Amino acid sequence: MAAGYPAALHTFLAGSHLIAPADLPALVQRSAANLGASDAVVYLVDYEQQVLTPLPAAAASAREAQSVDATVAGRAFQRVEPQDIGSEAERRVWLPLLDGVERLGVLELVLPVSEPLPGQTLVLLGQFAHVVTELLLSNRQYTDTFEWVRRRRPMTLPAEMQHSLLPPLTFGTTRVVISGLLAPAYEVGGDAFDYALNGNIAHVAVFDAVGHGLHASLLANLAVSCYRNGRRAGLPLQERAAEIDAALADGFGVERYVTAVIGELDVDTGVFRWINAGHPEPMLLRGGQLVKELTCEPGLPLGMGTLTAGAPYEVCEESLQPGDRLLLVTDGVDEARTEDGSFFGRDRLAEFAAKELASGLPTPEVMRRLQAAILRYQTGQLQDDATTLFVEWLTGTAEEMAPV
Repeated sequence: MAAGYPAALHTFLAGSHLIAPADLPALVQRSAANLGASDAVVYLVDYEQQVLTPLPAAAASAREAQSVDATVAGRAFQRVEPQDIGSEAERRVWLPLLDGVERLGVLELVLPVSEPLPGQTLVLLGQFAHVVTELLLSNRQYTDTFEWVRRRRPMTLPAEMQHSLLPPLTFGTTRVVISGLLAPAYEVGGDAFDYALNGNIAHVAVFDAVGHGLHASLLANLAVSCYRNGRRAGLPLQERAAEIDAALADGFGVERYVTAVIGELDVDTGVFRWINAGHPEPMLLRGGQLVKELTCEPGLPLGMGTLTAGAPYEVCEESLQPGDRLLLVTDGVDEARTEDGSFFGRDRLAEFAAKELASGLPTPEVMRRLQAAILRYQTGQLQDDATTLFVEWLTGTAEEMAPV
């Protein structure tokens, strides 16, 4: 198998130059044949991160969608670890498809061997899966093929706009991991988040536009675009907020506004600085437990023209410890209700977060499970957008976060 690895890469790279996106599954199969695989199937995760759906391929054996929570394929996705399952005749190896620490899905390889695969072979197969991921990423920019596979139902126009606005759901280095999710995935309108790592500063922001539907989505889009513009211009936090405030007030009037937390984490020192524009307070979790809520004198929401009138927000500061996580949410999380009208609330949010953090799973999986818990609490139907964003400060090594 290892001897066929160079040929597998050569076949894949040579065939990828002018490939049509719909032909990707067949190319993966041809390339994997050099590794001795009798079949190879790419699965993509849906927007709610509940189901892994196979990319259709003319020459592939029929495959069914795989539950993230109840299958071997799902275990590879959740734990970001290869799963090697065998019988007397063959082995099925499930490999996570990763863009850094962002999880796109899994790759299934069917191999005609009976013995468990050695560790070095799994490493080579993992590298092959990484090359497959890179081609997925480059091709999805100019096709809808992969979007059709990921969508389990129609998406509203506001949700389409919000998802197009987002950065990758998860980003990680040896110093910081940032992971977020929007819900409800197919109907979200006014929630958004953004981040960037520039030098030693991780910039993070969460926005919640007033109202629902298209108007809320337009508000959020303008807020995020203006935030990025100010960030890329190197503006300090207060000036960045003032730019957003002025743009929203000018574009929509003071009746429409956006709440936000805008912050900066120094990944060298762990110092977090932020402003709060009428938004729920960030939560600081340490050792899997809630330490405190990060209080900062909140200003009025952005778009009400207060900053252009000379009322800058207070910039607050907190020193994190290695391994600390910040949990930023929109009010749709706090105010989620059951059918009897009871709130999900901050205490229950902290309890659910502590439970999932105790699992020791990667931060993106903790985020996925936390979001699923919020949905379960409301029997799967949110009354408002509910966005969650984790920011984890690390001092470990890349090997500790990479798949085996």
